[in-house]
Order: sequence, then structure tokens, then C-alpha cells
Amino acid sequence: MSANAMRIQTLIDQLEMERTLSDAELEELFAILAQAHKGPGAGKVQICADIPQAVCSEEEAILYAAARRVREQYYGKDVYLRGLIEFTNYCRNDCRYCGIRRSNKKAERYRLTKDQILDCCRQGYNLGFRTFVLQGGEDLSYTDAAICDIVSSIRALYPDCAITLSIGEKSRESYKAYKDAGADRYLLRQETSSPAHYRYLHPEELTIENRKRCLSDLKELGYQVGCGIMVGSPGQTLANVIEDLRYMQDFGPHMIGVGPFIPHKDTPFKDEAPGTLTDTLHLLAVIRLMIPGVLLPATTALGTIHPVGRELGLLAGANVIMPNLSPVNVRGKYLLYDGKICTGDEAASCRHCMDLRIARAGYQTAMVRGDCAGFAVND
Repeated sequence: MSANAMRIQTLIDQLEMERTLSDAELEELFAILAQAHKGPGAGKVQICADIPQAVCSEEEAILYAAARRVREQYYGKDVYLRGLIEFTNYCRNDCRYCGIRRSNKKAERYRLTKDQILDCCRQGYNLGFRTFVLQGGEDLSYTDAAICDIVSSIRALYPDCAITLSIGEKSRESYKAYKDAGADRYLLRQETSSPAHYRYLHPEELTIENRKRCLSDLKELGYQVGCGIMVGSPGQTLANVIEDLRYMQDFGPHMIGVGPFIPHKDTPFKDEAPGTLTDTLHLLAVIRLMIPGVLLPATTALGTIHPVGRELGLLAGANVIMPNLSPVNVRGKYLLYDGKICTGDEAASCRHCMDLRIARAGYQTAMVRGDCAGFAVND
């Protein structure tokens, strides 16, 4: 074992035992991993025999093995599938990185009706999905009453399923109404925890303070709450990433969405470099060790930047994948970034594809609600 590998082993052992490292130790950890990925030992360790691309350095292999070990302590070999329904690409916000920002006049807008949403749920339920994720831009055409009507209808039809919303910043009263209607979970990535970096990525009317207020309200109301960040977003520094890790560990989310920044051609960040697969995998594994029981998706963005990106995410400690249940004729319109995969696949073929990919990585599909470890669900 090389000196760097020995040092990584020491840091990983400490992180696994204590769930934290100092800022200086985190900087050292990420620096050694980055150096090892580019060094002469890169690609020498095969971490999954059935996936030829699953190769890395000795140092990275130590990190990923620890992340898988911890993940399996909490979730075994199960990978939870969430049925994603992207029901509107209208948005009142103008985030500088997002393809459905309000000022993008080239976006082909759409909204699904309640009946269309329920039809997506019906198809998903018949395919075995037991969590539905309703995601959309901040579209004011869907009033609180309309959202509550959709949620309560899904709850009545599928009482054994979890209902997740991902529809942006709302008032505490709105969040409570959705919860009372039957919503279980809410996803709201903060994207960055740094006020200065947040201002760079977003229009001035949006603040990290309000974003964090929303997340706190959601948790206090009893939701299973997801937050998360983009990796490699324009202006991001390692100090920003460490600040994100501190915030997320202190907040204690039930799910953390981490995916690479991918530029969209019709945004101010169209010419920015994308985030990397490597940095995303490193961060996924570190999060698994710092917040061991969290639900951690291998995102569609990971699969977009690499043909087996989602499988590699699973091998770095992730345990959730979110196939698309949206109607095929609208999937190509919900483009937060360029090159998004699986926009033309029928739901059934997408489900079958996920089963095969998960099995190749050495895991098994679990078609259950898949709640966060330790979260008490009221029947």
C-alpha cells in the first residue's frame, strides 16, 4: 500500500467512525483523491467485475469500499426506485443554470392535467413503483388547492405508496396543506450553502436564507426532506463544498441529491465547463460516510455524463434511482440541462433497463416505499 493509500485509509477510518473530519483533513482527503485519479495508479483497481468501466485508483477504491460497507449496513443490497413525474416545465424563477428558467423563450412549455398525472401513477403502480415524485418548476398555475387535490387523489388510489413533491419554495402554510393532503416527502436542493455563491447562481429575489427556511419548515412539519447540491457549478470552490457538507450534516436531511452541473445551451452558463463524474463520485462516498443513513440517489445527470454513471454512483454508496414515468411526448421538454438521457423510453422498458443496470452493479431492485432508515412512518 502506497503512502497516499495509507493516509486515505486513516482518514476514511476516522470519517467512518467519527462521521466528521476537520476542514483541513477534508481538503487533504479530496486533494489526495484528485491526485490519485490522475496519477500513474489511476484505473488499476477493478471494483465491479461486471462493469469494465468500474476502475479507479487504490485510494479511490478504499473510499468506495467504505461507502458501500456503510450503505449496506443501513440498506443491505436494496436499491429503491422512485417514479418521477415531471408535470410542468413552467417556472417563475430565472436561475442562471436552468434550462426551464422563465427567460428562456426557446423552451417548449407544457403542463400535465390531473388526469394525466394520475395515469402516470397508474402505469407506475402496475410496474411496481411504490413512490411517486411529482416534480416541476415553480408554476403558479397550480394553486395550493390544485396540488392538494392531486396529492389527495393519489393518496386515495394508492394508500401504500409514498408521495414526494419537488415544486420549490412555498410558504409554511402551503407545505402544511400538502402534508395534510397526503404528501410524505419533499425535495428541495439548496444547490449551494454559501450566500455569495448562491447569489451568483440565482436572481437577486432568491436567497439562501429563504431556501434554508423552507427546508427547516418542511422538516418541522414531519416530511422526509431532501436537499442537495450541484457538483462543479460555476464559481464553486472546495470551501463551498465543505460548507455544504457542514450544513447538510447539521440539518440532518433524509435524502441528499448530488449531481454534476451540466450546462444548458440557452442559459447564461452555456459555455461553462460541466462538473465531473469523478468529483461527484468522491462527494457521494464522503456524504455516505458523514451521514450514513441518508437516502442517496445515483442521479440521471450522472447517467448523462457517463454511460454507466448511475451504476458507478451505486458503487460509490448511492441507493436510489429515479426512472421517468412522465409521458414520452413531454420528457424532451423538461430539460434542466443539455443531453438528458431516457427522454424517449417507455416506462416499462425504462424499469427493465434499471433492473439490469442495478443487477450488474451487484445490487437488487426493491419495489417498496423505501423510507429513510430510522424514519418512523405513521400508518
